Amino acid sequence: MWNLPPPPAFQGLLPDAPLTVYMRHLPHWRQEGATYFVTFRLADSLPQAKLDELANLKRDWERQHPLPRSHDILRLLARQATERIERWLDQGMGACVLKDNSLAAIVAAAMHHFDADRYELDCFVIMPNHVHALLRPLDSEYALEDIVGSWKKFSARLVNRALGRDGELWQEEIYDRIIRDEEHLWRTIQYVANNPDRAGLARASCLLWIRPQWVERGWNFEPPRLIS
Repeated sequence: MWNLPPPPAFQGLLPDAPLTVYMRHLPHWRQEGATYFVTFRLADSLPQAKLDELANLKRDWERQHPLPRSHDILRLLARQATERIERWLDQGMGACVLKDNSLAAIVAAAMHHFDADRYELDCFVIMPNHVHALLRPLDSEYALEDIVGSWKKFSARLVNRALGRDGELWQEEIYDRIIRDEEHLWRTIQYVANNPDRAGLARASCLLWIRPQWVERGWNFEPPRLIS
């Protein structure tokens, strides 16, 4: 189904356009006009043992791949780390406060707030301890980190208030990658849709949304299926 005409204004990775990379715990790629797949998680969603495993993975990888490092080598690190992180997140560790749909709705409202103004929000799923989303910043004035940071800041204040607590709700760093092309876009949309299935949850138990204008063009979630 991915051989549909692309959704309105979709831009994948442009190989000849400027591409910047910066490094925190993991590498992050930025290109003006690109569409991104992002994951952000609750602060308690990974125990210290898993964080230590990630740190060891990065140290071992850096020893095996001395400077200078190509984009392809950096992508290998990002892929290995994010695959582990997403597998662990689906195990439902931590308090999983977003399993409460009223709290998940706070996050959804934050994500929709500046849609079509600062960014185009294309689809998302809100899982009990993390969020996956597809979005495209509309102006270089609004960096991806700032957009997601605003979602987290706004939702943290209201979720903590609802829970009668304060403190850190979200883990600081996000995990992101640029969507390469239409095939990658289609596969990512279905990955988002199938996240509840992978975590052993009913799809209806998680907030799941896709841009109506995309659905009109045939870019929609496929029916639920179990992932072995």
